[in-house]
Amino acid sequence: MRTLGIAGRIRSVQIDILTLFPQMFQSPFSTGILNRAIDQGLVRINIHNIRDCTHDKHHIVDDYTYGGGAGMVLKPEPIFETVESIKPDIKEGVDILPIILLTPQGRPFSQEIANELSSYRYMILICGRYEGVDERVREHLVTDEISIGDYVLSGGDLAAMVVVDAVVRLLPGVLGSKASSMDDSYAAGLLEYPQYTRPAVFRGWSVPQVLLLGNHAQITNWRREQAIKRTLERRPELIDKASLSLGERQLVDGLRNCLPTPPPSNLSLTNTI
Repeated sequence: MRTLGIAGRIRSVQIDILTLFPQMFQSPFSTGILNRAIDQGLVRINIHNIRDCTHDKHHIVDDYTYGGGAGMVLKPEPIFETVESIKPDIKEGVDILPIILLTPQGRPFSQEIANELSSYRYMILICGRYEGVDERVREHLVTDEISIGDYVLSGGDLAAMVVVDAVVRLLPGVLGSKASSMDDSYAAGLLEYPQYTRPAVFRGWSVPQVLLLGNHAQITNWRREQAIKRTLERRPELIDKASLSLGERQLVDGLRNCLPTPPPSNLSLTNTI
């Protein structure tokens, strides 16, 4: 097991990750916000090599699937034993401990799920590999399954990194300002508004005047309107779920009337082959 970060006086969050490739996690967790959170004792990340809980000289963690088929399946024994070796170190909340399998079959990861997971002090992430895990891991060990998108990766390791990054940045003290995470895309159900910095004019392109006048109420209203407009243009399915006022709903209706109508499809509905 490799441990990144030592918990100090601050009450920290502990994340245990089960993987066949511990070395994959060293660089991502050794830079930027994650590294700072680890150094400050806000999060403790333990990387467990699943092979360490095998009992044969070759450290075999996979086997052929019953019934035939392509590929290998991760065996249940080392996964169960690794999780069971972690639990004694968990000082509270073992009965509600999230044990999450990263898999394309899981529920789609979202900012809402990141917020949900950030409320736990302990969490275990299991990185799938090959053709997946023995079904008994799903049925009798994991409490949740998460997918980071409708595509297939070589394993759950990259997905675990995505989940850790999204969750850790929500922990108190990790970001320099609490408002940083509150203004992020998806935090309020909308995409984030446009951002600008110096210079005020670059190659003839100017920063919107409202941002230069110092009227914070106008800036807040402009940013909110831009977030609504951007979400409607780029992710319209999010608008109906967003928390909007009556005036903002009327703004959405007006913007929808101004959006260009998508061109009709030229694809024939009849198979001509």
